[in-house]
Amino acid sequence: QVQLVESGGGLVQAGASLRLSCAASGRTFSTYTMAWFRQAPGKERDFVARISWSGGSTYYTYYADSVKGRFTISRDNAKNTVYLQMNSLKPEDTAVYYCAGRLSYSGGVYEADYWGQGTQVTVSS
Repeated sequence: QVQLVESGGGLVQAGASLRLSCAASGRTFSTYTMAWFRQAPGKERDFVARISWSGGSTYYTYYADSVKGRFTISRDNAKNTVYLQMNSLKPEDTAVYYCAGRLSYSGGVYEADYWGQGTQVTVSS
């Protein structure tokens, strides 16, 4: 069983930066596709970014259009941790951010075997 614990959320002003962390347990973390999702009040949970293992030490990243160029997903396998660096934050980035582990994609829908409890990010204008 894998447990994911997010941290790093908070209240910031528009234009500021935050870095979210997701600490994972489990020995096979390095091969998992890891991702970040977010859910704003009254809205569905949306995909934000993912980082996938393609063999050896190569990973690929993919971002939602709404965050491309502002957010960066990365991982440190030695620490079993995945990060989301968020720059140039906007009020519309306000949401609960969730870490997801062992992601799959089928029929236009993302599914994950593991989810964190979420961390709140609030961006004031």
